[in-house]
Amino acid sequence: ALPDLRQTDATEAAALHRLAVARDRLEEEERQTEEQRQAIETRLAQIAEDLQREGTLAEDAESAMATIAGQRQELTQAGEDAAEAEVNAEAAHAASTADVAALEGRIARLTEEVAAMEAERANLTRRLEELDARQAKGTEQKAEAEREHAEIAAESSHQSAIAEAEEAVANAREAAQAAREAQRDAEAARETTAGDETAARDLLQANDAKLSRLHAEAQALTELLGHGLTREGPGIVDALEVDSGYEAALGAALGEDLEAPENAEAEIHWTALAPLGKNPALPGGVKPLADFVHGPAVLARRLAQIGVVESAGDGDKLQSKLGPGQRLVSKDGGMWRWDGFTVGAGAPTAAASRLKQRNRLSELETELPAADSAKQKAEKSFEEARAKRERATAAAGERRGEAESAEESLNQTRDRLADLTAAAVAENSRLSALAEAAERLAAELTETARLAEETRAALNAAQTPEEGRAELNRLRDDMTGLRATHEERSQAHHRLAGEAAQRTRRLEELARDEAGWSGRVTGARQRLAALATRQAEATQQLEALAERPAEIARQRAGVLDQIATAEAGRNQAADALARGEEELARRDEALKEAERATAQAREERVRIEGLLEQAKQAADMVVGQIRERLACPPEEALAIAEVKEGAELPEAEAVEARMQRLPRERENIGAVNLRAEEEASELDEQIATMVTERADLEAAIARLRQGIQSLNRDGRQRVTTAFKVIDGHFRSLFTRLYGGGHAHLELVESDDPLEAGLEILASPPGKRLQSLSLLSGGEKALTALALLFAVFLTNPAPICVLDEVDAPLDDSNVDRFCSLVAELAEKSGTRFIVVTHHRMTMSRVDRLYGVTMVERGVSELVSVDLTEAEQWRESA
Repeated sequence: ALPDLRQTDATEAAALHRLAVARDRLEEEERQTEEQRQAIETRLAQIAEDLQREGTLAEDAESAMATIAGQRQELTQAGEDAAEAEVNAEAAHAASTADVAALEGRIARLTEEVAAMEAERANLTRRLEELDARQAKGTEQKAEAEREHAEIAAESSHQSAIAEAEEAVANAREAAQAAREAQRDAEAARETTAGDETAARDLLQANDAKLSRLHAEAQALTELLGHGLTREGPGIVDALEVDSGYEAALGAALGEDLEAPENAEAEIHWTALAPLGKNPALPGGVKPLADFVHGPAVLARRLAQIGVVESAGDGDKLQSKLGPGQRLVSKDGGMWRWDGFTVGAGAPTAAASRLKQRNRLSELETELPAADSAKQKAEKSFEEARAKRERATAAAGERRGEAESAEESLNQTRDRLADLTAAAVAENSRLSALAEAAERLAAELTETARLAEETRAALNAAQTPEEGRAELNRLRDDMTGLRATHEERSQAHHRLAGEAAQRTRRLEELARDEAGWSGRVTGARQRLAALATRQAEATQQLEALAERPAEIARQRAGVLDQIATAEAGRNQAADALARGEEELARRDEALKEAERATAQAREERVRIEGLLEQAKQAADMVVGQIRERLACPPEEALAIAEVKEGAELPEAEAVEARMQRLPRERENIGAVNLRAEEEASELDEQIATMVTERADLEAAIARLRQGIQSLNRDGRQRVTTAFKVIDGHFRSLFTRLYGGGHAHLELVESDDPLEAGLEILASPPGKRLQSLSLLSGGEKALTALALLFAVFLTNPAPICVLDEVDAPLDDSNVDRFCSLVAELAEKSGTRFIVVTHHRMTMSRVDRLYGVTMVERGVSELVSVDLTEAEQWRESA
């Protein structure tokens, strides 16, 4: 019945909720009705105020419109009275404007005529002065050019010096060619001796490696064969001599019996017996092994009954025919015994290996003296080749030095010839330039004189501007009075025009105001009508709301009675539902307890099954380990461990420790190295290769050291020579830039020029000799310039860029700097590009380049050729 109780409770609760909602809605409707009544009363009061305000505004607008009509009538009358005066003022103003314009035109024309006459006379006067100055300067320049031309022509003596220098260059070239040929011959001889030395070294290394390999092999075989000695003496195998190729046959025939000695005191030994009367014949007529093995007589009986066959097929055929004690062997180690025992060909035996080692040791004893003799001969050849190579290297070095000296002498004579040739060319160019300058100056003097006479005549014929100036002054006085009259008429005209414009603006403003007030009157009347309508509607709404509160009170009383009845039914249903819920809770608790007991039992069963499965897996793993390690079922493990059935088992830790120890001890024993001989051979080859590479490295190191020494020697010579030349230029340039003083360069901190530092010592005029770091900023800059140009003169370049080098210098030092640059440019032919802001430097160059911004964001390159500009100025 619990679902029915719940359904009844829900129904009663829903009905109660609906009644409560209806009650709340009636209360809200009552509150809203009261608020609406108050809002309507407030709106009626506001409408009454708006009606009073709009009536007042309408009256004010009608009064303002009457005032505006009176002002408009007054302005219209004033405009009609001022119209005639404005027309007369405008006519007078136009007449005076025409008079002023006409007089200004006459004054402007007369002023231009007077200015043209004055400018013409000023230009003629200035041009005459310039022509006279040019005539004097040209005369002076022509005399100077003729004097310099005569001095240079009188002092010229380069032709004889150039001839002597050309002869010296030819002699130096022949000497240098001979020295180079001698150097090439010496280098060829050195290369030949170096090749002979390399070949001798290779032969020596090969013989040395061969001798070392033979010694190592003999020593290893000696030690290996010595291991076969026992306390009873050496085995009989050491007393045998076996023909080459039959070692394997003897090893297969006798096997370990060869290790037994002849010593009768040994427990195992060979005993000498008398020969048999007649040995049984071997089948097939094969030869006995005794024909190929020679040794003690104790082996006679054994060797006589061993036959040697050619192939395994022969042994298989004859094995059945062997008598008791007989056997057949082959050279490749096969063995067939009378009783059917057979050894396949190639089976290794210790005896065969030992016999091969003994034979190899005998061969080595024969080869070692020859190898030693070959090595000594190779050493002697190598020493002789090395001595020849050293003598050839020394001779090549001497020839190289002689060739370099000859080349240096040739370069010096060439430089002297080039200097003399350049000086002669410069001198001839200067003479030609001076002759051309003299001719050009003479022509320019003649032309300048002619132009001066023409200019002087034009100046005398030019008109004077005095009459024009007097007429111009009179016209300017008349202009002053006329402008005063024009100004008065202009002011009267402007005043009347301004008053007319002001009246027009005022009439427009009055029209706009009248339209505005008219709109206000119309709007006020419309708003009054609307307010009256709204007032009537609000009154009707207020009357309708007066009856609504009583009706809402009646409806609320009915809803409250229904709520009381619904709450009583809801309480009864809730009590019945609570009792049903308690009974359901008790039964649910009993069900949960039963489910918990069932889950615990199920988990216990799963755990026990898991333990059982783990135990089965562990047992299977142990069985598998027993079968893997012991190769038997578990039932037989106790017997293998020597544990009786039913006896107490040993401790598991002790057994585990023993099982780990025994495999480890077996692994520590290690495996047999079957590749020892091959590894020894590989090591010998590696050692020989390393010895050869070491010798090559030593030779390469010697060649590198020799090359480094040669480079250092040449470098020291070149650095020393360059330092002397730069120091000489630096001394002369320092004195030239400072106008006195002295300076020089020093190599410090080392006697080796390649590792020494450079110290600059300078003594400007009036100061003691000191380091560059102790000078002032300007002195440092000037000294640095001297050093810079000293290095440049040692190896001039076609183009030299100087960036702001004159910035720290004063005007006198800048003048010296510019003179030095001009001299260097003329002497060396170098084009100097100077980046500067100094006015003096810019005035001394041939051409100027600059960047200017003609308008924002647009840059333009500007260039000026000062030489061409100077020529234009002179020609002008």
